[in-house]
Amino acid sequence: MLPPPKDITIRSSTVVIFSLQLTIYLGKRDFIDNIGNVEPVGKFTKCTSLYVTLTCAFRYGQEDIDVIGLTFRRDLFFSRVQVYPPENKPESLSHLQESLLKKLGKNAYPFFFTFPDYLPCSVCLQPSPRDVDKSCGVDFEVKAFSTENLEERIHKRNSARLLIRKVQFAPEEPGPQPCAETTWQFFMSNKPLHLKACLSKEVYYHGEPIPVTVMVTNSTEKTVKKIKVQVEQVANVVLYSSDFYTKVVAAEEAPEKVQPNSSLTTTLTVLPLLANNRQTREIALDGKLKDEDTNLASSTIIKDGIDKTVMGILVSYKVRVKLTVSG
Repeated sequence: MLPPPKDITIRSSTVVIFSLQLTIYLGKRDFIDNIGNVEPVGKFTKCTSLYVTLTCAFRYGQEDIDVIGLTFRRDLFFSRVQVYPPENKPESLSHLQESLLKKLGKNAYPFFFTFPDYLPCSVCLQPSPRDVDKSCGVDFEVKAFSTENLEERIHKRNSARLLIRKVQFAPEEPGPQPCAETTWQFFMSNKPLHLKACLSKEVYYHGEPIPVTVMVTNSTEKTVKKIKVQVEQVANVVLYSSDFYTKVVAAEEAPEKVQPNSSLTTTLTVLPLLANNRQTREIALDGKLKDEDTNLASSTIIKDGIDKTVMGILVSYKVRVKLTVSG
């Protein structure tokens, strides 16, 4: 989960793609969903007879999936604007656009795209090392091209394209402190084994350690030999099926044992990181741009009134505490 806007600084740089005389200028490739609104995509182009499109697509990751009646790709959103000759002039320009206008002169044309509220954020399932170009997930593509007829096939030499990401900020208002407890009653034992686990808060950011406080009250005659805490990522592919992928992304064990008729309170700290899960197939990531690193996917926040099946992949996390008891 990304921190709220006041706690994060986004690096602003210029991305340039050249295809003959066609150039796209982009200030950044990550666009933020603040729950209530999404940053517009504003860029500059320098070309003639030019159109620009923004496409959100869900890719199934396997081209041979057509044999079971599903298409390799499904477009969730498509928008196209005519940049030259200009049809509509933007009402306002960003600082980057104003600077590029001064630098590029009269052949530069500004434009904006606005993300609809119902679109999902960028997310993909990590493929195996031999299938790096066949990842399943949601991606966003900006494409600029020149053509005399929109019905004609667009040649690569007349176009330029790049991937961008839509990422989501965590809500600023914290939720309640998560706690859970359970009790086991063993056969031939009059008293139970009680377990309670608590987190310090509800939302954690990328790279932030998660302390888990575990309280065990062992009123039985058995010994609790092992206490294990693990963080599980649950990815639910909802667009074409209801597949669930549950992966352990972090785990820690307590060195202590809980003897019969005793209790123990301990805190174990787990740290979910992509760096420790590079070889885990089908783990959900926050999208992935070519030659750029990413993170474990943020938890999906579904806005009110939005159909969750359009979200493509729903991601959530849960902390599981396991006790191993002597026979």
